[in-house]
Amino acid sequence: MLGLLNGGALALMTSVGHRTGLFDAMAGLPPSTTEQIAAEAILNERYVREWLGAMVVGGIVEHDPEDGTYRLSPEHAAFLTRTAAPDNIAAFAQYIAILGAVEDRIVECFEKGGGVPYSAYPRFQQVMAEDSAQTVVAALLDSILPLVPGLTERLEAGIDVMDVGCGSGRALNLMARAFSNSRFVGYDLSEEGISQGRAEAEEHATGNVRFEVKDATNLQERANYDLVTTFDAVHDQARPAAVLGGIVEALRPDGVYLMQDIASSSHVHNNLNHPVGPFLYTISCMHCMTVSLARDGAGLGAMWGEEKATEMLREAGFKEVEVKQLPHDFQNSYYIATKG
Repeated sequence: MLGLLNGGALALMTSVGHRTGLFDAMAGLPPSTTEQIAAEAILNERYVREWLGAMVVGGIVEHDPEDGTYRLSPEHAAFLTRTAAPDNIAAFAQYIAILGAVEDRIVECFEKGGGVPYSAYPRFQQVMAEDSAQTVVAALLDSILPLVPGLTERLEAGIDVMDVGCGSGRALNLMARAFSNSRFVGYDLSEEGISQGRAEAEEHATGNVRFEVKDATNLQERANYDLVTTFDAVHDQARPAAVLGGIVEALRPDGVYLMQDIASSSHVHNNLNHPVGPFLYTISCMHCMTVSLARDGAGLGAMWGEEKATEMLREAGFKEVEVKQLPHDFQNSYYIATKG
């Protein structure tokens, strides 16, 4: 339990190190004093010094008491800097601070039921976008899309694509830039996310993509798309069955649905050896499940698992469902579903 307390504290300090750019600054420095590190990162020396204390006793940063210098080794920098993506664990540490900020409201939900709405998580959209950028987006063109046989060729020729729950639109914008003959549309409830997606499209002058604020449970699309994608977007929906049903209706007869979601089992005993099982159940309890319950939803949670996901896909109307994983990605599963 003492290790648990120290680990939780280090997670907060790791989040601070990521957000302030301290890890990135130290990765490019030789052994340096607190003043030199603070100057490089353009930060207050007293705060940097105390942060370094936590990093040293936590075994993350090396310290030489003889000359009063600190060093972030290349081996540790390989999992703590922005250039290390997708292996940057420091980016994920941000979730701990975000979830801790809503603890009082979660405790109240334990007592009274209900949920905590999206609006209570002001940085979640930003952190999710960063998370997605270094995991899903980074692997999208070379690894994820090729999981569907012939899909890359179809995109190059020109098809209609819809991304449901598109967030800030990084994945959709990337596909739109890569496949200029195809047409792309992204829907999300978040006005902030949609605005970011539009801004990125305008920045790159991408004319084959559009973004719209829309409730995923009421798509009202009929056989308009050859490909529908969702990236980590189904399990926290208020009515996921309605979302999946709408996706079935939106697909053309030969269309494909590509769903990325958390790799796990629907049964807790099968997740005992999951490398980040406690982390994912915590995120589920304190965000994914509760934001759904806040809208009187199903409250599936992030750990709804492969068994439940496959069952719901078939109930929605998909005849063929195949689940694939990538060798480098233990966190996600990729569901390829067709009407058959």
